[in-house]
Amino acid sequence: MKHILSVLVENNPGVLTRIAGLFSRRGFNIDSLAVGMTENSSVSRMTIVVEGDERYLEQLNKQLHKLVDVIKISDITRDAYVDRELVLIKVSADAARRAEIMQLVDIFRARIVDVSPKTLTIEITGNDGKIIAFEDSLRPFGIKELVRTGKIAMLRGKKASTKNHTNKEEEES
Repeated sequence: MKHILSVLVENNPGVLTRIAGLFSRRGFNIDSLAVGMTENSSVSRMTIVVEGDERYLEQLNKQLHKLVDVIKISDITRDAYVDRELVLIKVSADAARRAEIMQLVDIFRARIVDVSPKTLTIEITGNDGKIIAFEDSLRPFGIKELVRTGKIAMLRGKKASTKNHTNKEEEES
């Protein structure tokens, strides 16, 4: 099962390296990783997507908690959340097929961000289903290049959930 972890970390140099190193040393695989500052400039949020069973996830949580910079870990997989990913796709687009591609761009609410004589570069944001459907629609035209940011996710409703998280400060109390 895929799990979406929202990990709050101190915004210090080397935090990403330490977390990536932990995954590497323990033989854990990361399906997706996105990192960015939060509303508090001293804290960053990592959205990490991993695949594994409950035992795997428990082991991963224990290992992450050993890192000094980790503030809070939330497995938001079973909660109501909003997720998005940004994708740039460069597709072959000769003059004869541009109108057809532009129709697909409109249908999927994407945007053309670059035009060249033989290609279009398209930006799309959305959840996994939307991204995959758009990729599949463009495949017959010839995808030349594709890059994905990785999933970012946030709980719906309240600002933070206390239901599925482990907080170092709570453990130490």
